[in-house]
Amino acid sequence: MVYTSTPHPSPEAQASQLLSWPTVFVVPKLTYEAEFELHLQNAEFETTGTYFQPGLKLKGVILDGLAQEMIKFTKYPKDYQCEEVAAALTRAHPCLGQLGSKIGFGGWKQSLKYKMQNYRTKLGRLGHPEILVNSLKHKKTGQGKAAANIKKTRKAEINYIPLHPEGETTESLENERIALLSELKKRDNEVVIKAKMEKTFSHRRLEIVEQRPLIGDFKCRWPALFQQSEVNAEFLRITTSPLQSKFMWQLDHFSDKLLKIFKIKGGLKGHKIKEALAISDLFENIHIKRGCILRSIAIYLNEDPDSFLRSISSVLEVLTFSGITRTFLSKLATASEDAKRDMANTVMGIYTLQRDVDGQQEDVGIVIEGNIVMDNLGSVIVGFVMLLGLIYALDLSFPDNLKHTFEFMQKVVMNLDGHKLNGKIESLKIKLFD
Repeated sequence: MVYTSTPHPSPEAQASQLLSWPTVFVVPKLTYEAEFELHLQNAEFETTGTYFQPGLKLKGVILDGLAQEMIKFTKYPKDYQCEEVAAALTRAHPCLGQLGSKIGFGGWKQSLKYKMQNYRTKLGRLGHPEILVNSLKHKKTGQGKAAANIKKTRKAEINYIPLHPEGETTESLENERIALLSELKKRDNEVVIKAKMEKTFSHRRLEIVEQRPLIGDFKCRWPALFQQSEVNAEFLRITTSPLQSKFMWQLDHFSDKLLKIFKIKGGLKGHKIKEALAISDLFENIHIKRGCILRSIAIYLNEDPDSFLRSISSVLEVLTFSGITRTFLSKLATASEDAKRDMANTVMGIYTLQRDVDGQQEDVGIVIEGNIVMDNLGSVIVGFVMLLGLIYALDLSFPDNLKHTFEFMQKVVMNLDGHKLNGKIESLKIKLFD
């Protein structure tokens, strides 16, 4: 029997706009010949219980079809994703089960890993940007191994390094970036700015992932990215999931159960959580309540929120991030030299500027690499959400001192790639869903 390859979708359709990994993977239709033979073998399996060992050509067609479907979602599938696809294959075609495997499809799972590796090699030879940045010839001195500093999705990114839009080049998109700087100077120009930011997404991602620029320099080149609306938009482009609206809704959804878990916590940790939550009783403000829950989550996960939202003086409290604005400089003039020095040494965080008179927050912003990148955010919880969005937009790692808190927000609250959890996070999740 002769097998032919299935028609491949265009690169624009599958690489420029990838999809999030499906809840249930659906095995695609293969060639007519392949489907016909599998139909016969499935009928034979139902009658005799005999598994079918496909020949090399048929196996190649099956793997090719599965890989073409998988690549719509990711070029770097994780172990559990390959396992889900292999399981789906044996559900769709029971005759393809494997007696020698503990899980019944271990051989298919391993073959899928090799197939996807071969696909990445082919894409790299064709110059695909996401694959090319990981090739040996692009490694820095001392990174001579193929696995060194692999730049691939780590936080459920879907569109990590997409292809340029059809008909566009790096040069044409750089011209769009320059034009965008002029558009920012115009009033009521949000529609044009949004369109140009959407168009230059691939150019921006390649720059941030491949070149790893200083955040201050990158902000000068892409100032529009550091607006709340564009942080939300960039997060949606990267993950296909909304940021601020989903985060707030989910956190509110879990709040009552979290409060019950926190209130029965004893010991020193329970005492610290009680102090953190006491502030919310003084104000009828949903953002303050959310901020108190944020601090309590950090404490519960054995992290110190004060190391990230650190009180420097009666005027300043820091959390972490970058990029100085004229508005903030005027406010900062009243702060102590120690506070300024602490801001300059901050790698990542959120600051709150407070009025001396009543202690109310006058400004909330984000600092990265000693630069204030965003300000006037209104509340700590909004600052945290914007920081989460910027971590994705700038391809940064979660800060070590609040790593578990950020992972909890990503994997549990935002439900992004929550298959593998840290023990502390998994314990809290179990109690949350109990």
